[in-house]
Amino acid sequence: MEKQFILNHIDHTLLKQDAVWQEIMEICKEGIEQKTASICIPPSFVSQAASFVQGQVPICTVIGFPNGYQTTAVKVFEASDAIKNGADEIDMVINLGWLKEGFYDKILQEINAIKYICGEKILKVIVETCLLTPEEKIKMCEVVSQSKADYIKTSTGFSKGGATLEDIQLFSKHVFGGTKIKAAGGIKGVKDAEDFLQAGAERLGSSSLLGMLQ
Repeated sequence: MEKQFILNHIDHTLLKQDAVWQEIMEICKEGIEQKTASICIPPSFVSQAASFVQGQVPICTVIGFPNGYQTTAVKVFEASDAIKNGADEIDMVINLGWLKEGFYDKILQEINAIKYICGEKILKVIVETCLLTPEEKIKMCEVVSQSKADYIKTSTGFSKGGATLEDIQLFSKHVFGGTKIKAAGGIKGVKDAEDFLQAGAERLGSSSLLGMLQ
């Protein structure tokens, strides 16, 4: 698998709590130079990053992050604010409590409310696979596929575990309607990247893979 092909599928990510502008600026520069799919950064840096990159690389940010238990109104406001500030892509976290209680309609409504705000911009739905049973993972493939979101995403990278090859293989069997897959959390090497892409992932979220590819 060619290096540039992998780079074109990476959301080059820096979401650590103590990130500073100098580090975000480096992510921006690397994303532009390496032609990554996007740079994924905290919401507070979106406006500054948008001014810096001038459209040379898409800017992704996160909402309802990392726990997902904010109200829908708060998530909708976060998404609206991020887009106003220049975000091109939104990665949202679902309400995992709703999932555990079987409130699938509420999750679907929330996803669609946020996608309405996103319009033509990309929305990815983080389901935090490390906290889910196989049945719940399959159910979320169904819910996200029924929604207007663009991607189902494995993980925040802030919980007990990240993406696994088995999860991507499971997602590939159960998503439908053109829903794409993003693997994130713990992807650190070229072999990981190749395996996840071959298993069906369209995007890879990683804070460490880019250095190995340069």
